[in-house]
Amino acid sequence: MRFGAHCYIFTDGWTDSDLPLLEKARELGLDTFELVVGDDVVYSPRLTRQFAESLGLSLLIGPGGHWPMHCDLSADDPTDRATGLAWHQRQVDVAAELGAEAYAGALYGHPGVVKRRRPPADEFPRTAEGLHALAEYAARRGVAIVLEPMSHFRTHLINTPPQLMTLIDQADHPNLYALLDTYHLVTEVRDYGEAIRTAAPRLWGIHACENDRGVPGGGLVPWNAVFAALAEVGFDGYIGMETYNSSVDDFAYSRGMFHNVCPDGEAFVRRGLSFLQTMGQRHGLGD
Repeated sequence: MRFGAHCYIFTDGWTDSDLPLLEKARELGLDTFELVVGDDVVYSPRLTRQFAESLGLSLLIGPGGHWPMHCDLSADDPTDRATGLAWHQRQVDVAAELGAEAYAGALYGHPGVVKRRRPPADEFPRTAEGLHALAEYAARRGVAIVLEPMSHFRTHLINTPPQLMTLIDQADHPNLYALLDTYHLVTEVRDYGEAIRTAAPRLWGIHACENDRGVPGGGLVPWNAVFAALAEVGFDGYIGMETYNSSVDDFAYSRGMFHNVCPDGEAFVRRGLSFLQTMGQRHGLGD
């Protein structure tokens, strides 16, 4: 089991000038670091890769910068679905250049798109078709495609682990995996243990934060149930912390965070990592 953090805990994007944050992440005891990609995120993948490799730090990426709304694998319009596939393939190319092990997120649709309607009968099949093609493209580049359910406030498509596993089954590709986010699950499931057991056959990672996106521990997330289930299924993957740094200008506000859960990224990681490691040890996981 390895621990990591999202770059948004420290900064509002990623540029070549942010490379020292990789060294900070290693100093804080992290094994993995999450970076963002998007049309407005500009940096040298080669430089980031070299720096991360020199530190023994693994990378993964996810869309956090500008992602055009019409680039959507689940869109009604087949042209938009094709454009979405091409857009995601470009991000996979960035991942491969970075040496990142995974491209992760709500890649099945587009976060922020919530269609308040009864789902069309072909919505899952057409989305699965796009995911199969993306997974195949990424497999040839050594990049895992990792899908994250999000709350019904962010997407109408995949909110729960059973929905995600149904979609993965329909997409039918071994290069598709699951990542569960404890923040999103708090509005969507009643049993965290069952959520983890459901996703276990494809469970790649966990995003660990509280119900308010704050430091893990002390909130509503039932951490003992989470770690007991992870131990039960023999989980040995990635656990990463994710939130938005509220001391970086208006960054947190622009992301819909209106309370001050992360004024200090280093303090957030120190507290969160200590809590998560303690929980892992309590349940027989990790070192």
